[in-house]
Amino acid sequence: MTSKELMELDQQYVMNTYGRFPVAIDHGKGATLYGPEGDKYIDFTSGIGVNSLGYGNEDWAKAIYEQALKLGHMSNLYYTEPCVKLAKTLCERSGMSCAFFGNSGAEANEGMIKLARKYSFDKYGEGRSTIITLVNSFHGRTITTLNATGQDVFHNYFFPFTEGFRYAEPENIADLIQKSDKDVCAVMLEVIQGEGGVQPLSKEYVQTVADLCKKNDWLLLIDEVQTGIGRTGSLFAFQDYGIQPDVVSFAKGIAGGLPMGGFLAAEHVRGVLSAGTHASTFGGNPMASAAALKVLETLNEDFLVKVQAKGEYMVKQFAAMGSPHIAGVRGKGLMIGLQLTGMNNAELCKNLMARGVLTLTAGQNVLRLLPPLTISLEEIDEGIEIIKGLLGN
Repeated sequence: MTSKELMELDQQYVMNTYGRFPVAIDHGKGATLYGPEGDKYIDFTSGIGVNSLGYGNEDWAKAIYEQALKLGHMSNLYYTEPCVKLAKTLCERSGMSCAFFGNSGAEANEGMIKLARKYSFDKYGEGRSTIITLVNSFHGRTITTLNATGQDVFHNYFFPFTEGFRYAEPENIADLIQKSDKDVCAVMLEVIQGEGGVQPLSKEYVQTVADLCKKNDWLLLIDEVQTGIGRTGSLFAFQDYGIQPDVVSFAKGIAGGLPMGGFLAAEHVRGVLSAGTHASTFGGNPMASAAALKVLETLNEDFLVKVQAKGEYMVKQFAAMGSPHIAGVRGKGLMIGLQLTGMNNAELCKNLMARGVLTLTAGQNVLRLLPPLTISLEEIDEGIEIIKGLLGN
């Protein structure tokens, strides 16, 4: 099928909820994608941080194929080996106690919210259900996670939203304390705000929030939907902050391209969501779990060191450009944001696409880069050279 035929069918039969670019993708290898007509693209997006092992990864595909022949899906009323092994691996490598599996990041964050509110209800009764999130945060597109998101642009159309959220300014402990009251049960944050513009929080701020949570018996909820599973050069970004959350969510890169999300809980809250209080039909799906196990097997310590090195290399290359259009470079590992000046990020994204590089936008005029964790230096150099040609000196 040609690109034109694909786009025409999409317009006719698919709900138009995405502002799609006029590009069709047919297949890929490594971090390079190809259209139906053979057009080539260096991918600095990895499906918005999902395709952690890139494209055409035979070990990953084999793991899914072999599991599909054994068992494609099974109800969570029964036990399956891939799900149990995945939970064990995640807990051992994160220091958490138990796992819940779902399908997406928004669903994972919904589960964290439910756990926090039930924890407080069980211990203190009604009236202690407010969760503090941060201005500029993004936590999902369900009715609840939209209101958990600290950006006014998302607070429209779908009224009434689920109540019980309050927003504090990042890096402002005084504001967080001012926004807290006896009705607070948890604080939820991203240690690096992704959709908000690749904005890392300081270690001092995050550790102070963690101390406040412990002091007040608020649960500390860390949203690692975008930062988790090797994206920043650690399995979870919180591991570089010297904290241990009460609950941490994950999704995107966990299964390397199959739909999966979930959250991990600490020992003291592992029993909060008891039988019948939370569920997900496809959670822990055997094929998705097998894919996730292959991802985690690949993301060993040596691999994660290479992710850090690739990220540092990219940051240095952008900093060395001396472009008047780059006001700053920030991020960690292969989660990088270029703060632009004198150039619109959406227009730059389109122009780069036309020249063979796929990128993302985020926040206030930021070009966001989330390449596959397996990207080669050759692919990095090829993509950066094209970006350099547009940003100029």
